[in-house]
Amino acid sequence: MAVSQGVLGEVLADLRDESAEVDGLVADLPPAAWAAPTPAAGWTVAHQIAHLAWTDQQALFAVRDPEGFRREAEKRLALPEAGSFIDDGAEDGARLPHGELLEQWRSGREALEAALAGLAPGVRLPWYGTSMSAASMATARIMETWAHGTDVADALGVVREPTNRLRHVVRIGVRARDFAYAVRGLEPPAEPFRVAVTGPEGQVWAHGPEDAGQSVTGSALDFCRLVTQRVHRDDTDLRAEGTEAERWLSIAQAFAGPPGVGRAPLGRVVPEGEA
Repeated sequence: MAVSQGVLGEVLADLRDESAEVDGLVADLPPAAWAAPTPAAGWTVAHQIAHLAWTDQQALFAVRDPEGFRREAEKRLALPEAGSFIDDGAEDGARLPHGELLEQWRSGREALEAALAGLAPGVRLPWYGTSMSAASMATARIMETWAHGTDVADALGVVREPTNRLRHVVRIGVRARDFAYAVRGLEPPAEPFRVAVTGPEGQVWAHGPEDAGQSVTGSALDFCRLVTQRVHRDDTDLRAEGTEAERWLSIAQAFAGPPGVGRAPLGRVVPEGEA
């Protein structure tokens, strides 16, 4: 679906703000803090920032050379361990000097913003297992930046206040419903769901028909944490009406690529290799 340049500009502005907030968490970190473990097993603060830098570069590749990106993505997704290339990208970046890594992330996200802003309306960009508009790609970058920034904040003991930018994460989480089923080899439900979650200022962000037989309600923050797999379903305030809505909450993911394994319930130790 074509998206107006006005909508794209709004999403890009929110992406800049989200990136700046996460940048502020790490800009003045001492070297030892970059090695702090995050809730993703095996990933340090440096890995989290390296992943953001790597995915920005991949998105830029998709904008500049769609066919080349598509061929490369197909090769990667066909590997026996389809998600290993993501970890490899984070590992390579985490080995860089921290100042160089930070500069790489900053310059990469600026280049991506300019490239997305220059696309004609209606252009579809290839991505891992899907395709999307320029506005949806920018939305996906907000989602990833928020999710990995949350891991960084947790590692540093910083509490991030939720903002209205969460509406983008809610939206992509809802729109990725069928992908979450398909990537697991499951048939997506034919019926639409109702998702109505409460934002940080008490506003309700609603998607889907009011009379839907399957619905999800609760806080937008917990919904965002769940669809980015930053929390276990049992540790949220989300309420599902309908067996299929409950099933979706157990597999939901807002990100493209192979299925994520999610996070363990609070109180259980996560084995090495899970994230």
